[in-house]
Amino acid sequence: MAEEAGMFVVPQTVGTVLCCKCGIPMAPNAANMCVKCLRSEVDITEGLQKHVIIMHCPECNSYLQPPRTWIKAQLESKELLTFCVKRLKNLNKVRLVHAEFIWTEPHSKRIKVKLKVQKEVLNGAILEQSYVVEYVQQEHMCESCSRVQANPDQWVAAVQLRQHVSHRRTFFYLEQLILKHGAAASAIKIKQMEQGIDFFFSNRSHGVKFVEFIGKVAPMKSRNDKQLVSHDIKSNNYNYKYTFSVEICPICREDLICLPPKVAASLGNLGPLVICTKVTNSIALLDPLTLRISYLDADQYWRLPFKSLLTSRQLVEYIVLDVEITSSEVNVGGSKYVLADAQVARVSDFGRNDTIFNIRTHLGHLLNPGDYALGYDLYGANSNDIEIEKHKGLVIPEVILIRKSYEEKRQKKRGKPRAWKLKSLDMEVDDKNRTDQEKINSEYEQFLKDLEENPELRFNISLYRNKDYQPSEMTSVADGDEVPSIPLDELLADLDLSEAEAEDEDDEMRE
Repeated sequence: MAEEAGMFVVPQTVGTVLCCKCGIPMAPNAANMCVKCLRSEVDITEGLQKHVIIMHCPECNSYLQPPRTWIKAQLESKELLTFCVKRLKNLNKVRLVHAEFIWTEPHSKRIKVKLKVQKEVLNGAILEQSYVVEYVQQEHMCESCSRVQANPDQWVAAVQLRQHVSHRRTFFYLEQLILKHGAAASAIKIKQMEQGIDFFFSNRSHGVKFVEFIGKVAPMKSRNDKQLVSHDIKSNNYNYKYTFSVEICPICREDLICLPPKVAASLGNLGPLVICTKVTNSIALLDPLTLRISYLDADQYWRLPFKSLLTSRQLVEYIVLDVEITSSEVNVGGSKYVLADAQVARVSDFGRNDTIFNIRTHLGHLLNPGDYALGYDLYGANSNDIEIEKHKGLVIPEVILIRKSYEEKRQKKRGKPRAWKLKSLDMEVDDKNRTDQEKINSEYEQFLKDLEENPELRFNISLYRNKDYQPSEMTSVADGDEVPSIPLDELLADLDLSEAEAEDEDDEMRE
């Protein structure tokens, strides 16, 4: 302001004084000493801990927070840094400014943390100083891990997950949901059984939480029981083993269902022949002839349970001869459908007879003449469902198409690795299931194909990049874009900490 007004301004300079110890010029402070002399006179880190012993569990990678709390933390994580700082005594005598890790060999059982602290010293002068604290890890298993090591069957709560169907597609999907949300992180053992999976927990609350999670992602009913293990008369303590029996409804995606009259009436006279299009904590039922959709929650289903008329294992392949669209595109439940009249013939009939079926389908937006489709053959099916007989005057269509088939186009890609992969739970396999490994592998392959064809199905699933995949230009040109595939932007990088550290070491050596 003064310069703009043309006034004379006296330049201000910062005065310097001589240090009373070494005599060098310095900015004045309350002690009249330079920083080096002040540090030689006063050590603000005196009395602070520089060596600490911490307990580490090698099984679950957790650290003991006295007296009995175990905290899980990865190396050089924020949680571990907070734990290390809290273990220091007398740190309230100084002001902590900064804390960071100093790299050490992972197998050295040493953790070094560099701390920067401040403290008021002579005549009000503030001194800042850095020092290193060394933490020595002593291996000591936590209570839960030591119990498991002593007796692997020492569980407190067991969740028996079952679904009475002839395939495992539901459990493949549930496995991915459990992995994504970490629902089974506290399980001490997971065992694959004949019609389901058993989860074992060291705490009853973990089992209850897991059952609640299953109830949010699948229509199920559960019951629980407990068995007395031991009883201490003096302290009046009881030890129980808890068992939770969880049954998932046998209705799966793409199943054909004949609704009982009471259920159809409660859903506004839907169907009665409907297709299950989606299963979450409720069941989505679509009428393929009218494009009406209704949702059935778990309570409604278990009040009047019913079974599927035909399942996805009974799908028959058809070839589409002609398609004539009869309605505009309709958005139902987040999916698009178009009603169309179509002429189809069974692929197995080629060269045997000239049987052609004139049908109505909800896949008019996907099918073109010459395409292949999978559907249920009601013309040749022999069903003994009692529910069909209850509907008087019901006209059963000859064929109900479920989805478009890409099997013939996939033949070119057979044997080639996918650009993505899934993670799996660490499960023990029951002895009875070892003989059915080929069946399980074929069902898992079909599950992977369903993920490629249905974006809604992979919406809640974490897909990871496959490092072994090498794209080929010849393959992409020959196959075209007709075969469904998963875009690369939907894939997550499968991070391996050991590999990342090795790459960092290589970069440092090059520098």
